Amino acid sequence: MATDTETTISDDQLVHYLGRPLSFVFRYARGHALLHAVIFLSVMVAVGCTVGATYATRFLVDTMTAHGVGEMRPIWNAVAILVAVITFDNMSWRVAGWFATYAFVAMTGDVRRDLFRYLTSHSAGYFADRMPGAMAARISTASMSVFTLENLAAWNVLPPCLNVALSIGLLLTISPVMAGVIVTLSAALCFLMFRMAAGGRGMHQHYAAEAARVDGEMLDIVNNIPLVRSFGMTQYERLRLGDTMRQEMGARSRSLRYMEKLRLVHAVLTAVLTAGLLSWVVMLWHLGRASVGDVVMVANLGFMILHGTRDLAVALVETIQHVARLDEALSAILVPHEMVDSPNARGFAGPVRGEVAFREVMFAYPGGKPVLSHFNLVVEAGTRVGLVGRSGSGKSTILALIQRLRYVQGGAIQIDGVDIRDLDEKSLRACMSVVPQDVSLLRRSVMENIRYGRPDATDDEVIAASIAAGCRDFIDAMPEGFQTEVGDRGVKLSGGQRQRIAIARAFLRNAPILILDEATSALDSESEQRVQEALDRLKVGRTVIAVAHRLSTLRDFDRIVVMDHGRIVQDGPVSVLERTEGPYRDFLERQSMFIEGAL
Repeated sequence: MATDTETTISDDQLVHYLGRPLSFVFRYARGHALLHAVIFLSVMVAVGCTVGATYATRFLVDTMTAHGVGEMRPIWNAVAILVAVITFDNMSWRVAGWFATYAFVAMTGDVRRDLFRYLTSHSAGYFADRMPGAMAARISTASMSVFTLENLAAWNVLPPCLNVALSIGLLLTISPVMAGVIVTLSAALCFLMFRMAAGGRGMHQHYAAEAARVDGEMLDIVNNIPLVRSFGMTQYERLRLGDTMRQEMGARSRSLRYMEKLRLVHAVLTAVLTAGLLSWVVMLWHLGRASVGDVVMVANLGFMILHGTRDLAVALVETIQHVARLDEALSAILVPHEMVDSPNARGFAGPVRGEVAFREVMFAYPGGKPVLSHFNLVVEAGTRVGLVGRSGSGKSTILALIQRLRYVQGGAIQIDGVDIRDLDEKSLRACMSVVPQDVSLLRRSVMENIRYGRPDATDDEVIAASIAAGCRDFIDAMPEGFQTEVGDRGVKLSGGQRQRIAIARAFLRNAPILILDEATSALDSESEQRVQEALDRLKVGRTVIAVAHRLSTLRDFDRIVVMDHGRIVQDGPVSVLERTEGPYRDFLERQSMFIEGAL
């Protein structure tokens, strides 16, 4: 069965729903308006039949009383009417349920897709300050809350509302005074329940936050299980997670107990009102102002009204609980993006040569001292520049700024004379390849991980890139070759193999700018040699900016830039800096002494 067109809400629109969870749900429901119309119309017909069945029952009882067993035809006609109403009742519910399997599921897909897109558009700083696992869990929480709210609206909120309204309408035919009293008492009861339910919203939000924290902690531990085991911290993490789970369970128990208190209050009031209503209608019959059929109908309607208010109160409590969960999830995810394309963002006018220039760049991490102050550096197209310096000198910050993982706070970074803030995300990413120290691999096949550099590449192009990166030998030795799954974060591969996969990815991307971030620092000498050979092939004809602690990996570079506390203290060819007294020669001598000592 075809459904409405997928609902997609832009990032700018999503932010407007921060703090407005119900508006968020209604916005996605409008995207499947036709299906929702069928569902809620079917529910209205079903409820109408349910209430109408009480009138049909009254008609049957009064017909049987009036005609007795001597004349059965009117009685069978009354039976047929009651059966027809019951049949329409059941079939209408089934129609609503059938269409709900399409509409409600489609909505959860829309929510997950849009929230995931919004989440993945956040800056690196956003994820550095939060548990990524908890953020992913909140997407599931939000979609499940939307699904639950849709179900509550269709099956638990709308039916009792219509039930009460139609039942009161029928009561008016028996006793306007009775109907008026029931309306007043039902409204007062619903108002009381709603106010009490609203009072627990903060409690429900607290539980939602605690549940997300448990999911995040659990995912964090599982992702780092080798670290946990290597330090013998398994029991420690179990106890630590146990404490976190106890806090979450306490918050959940308080939330559930609050709901039970509301149900208890409603149950007591409902019992009292039911007894009063039955006593009233029996007195009317005793006074001759109501027939037996009227007594039966009023009894049924009374139960329907009072039970309807009970169901409505319970549904409202659950609705507020899930609205609180949705609100908490949205408040965590829909934080305004720190780094977005400018309104006039564009691509490059022509082929990218690869010149990179820092012009009076200013940058400081939040709450920290300036890392770069009036920083200037020009890397000419096609040249190789190595960044050297002590930890904290600003080398990694420079690489992050080039990739626009962080925004400069003053000055500009240009590629071929274009400020990278004026480039759209696609154009910026397309002009550079990155080979980091800690290579990220997805839990997919080798083929898919290499193809990540250029998703439209053919199998032959992927294989050619693997040969250029020196990967083909160990890939062919794997059980399923290029189709072998590499495991979580590439755990089935060695460090050198992961690095060569990253280099193959960069070969496939074929970008004019290559960024190397300590690409060989964590490797043994044999692996380093193989990776270095692959890197030498990759660097040909590209602008290369590399951070390296092993100075031997920079010997074929055109320039070395030595940094200290965010400033350039030396800049020149390797051969010149080796003969010049200064920080670079000091670094070189210390590494030589270290190597000799190790030997």
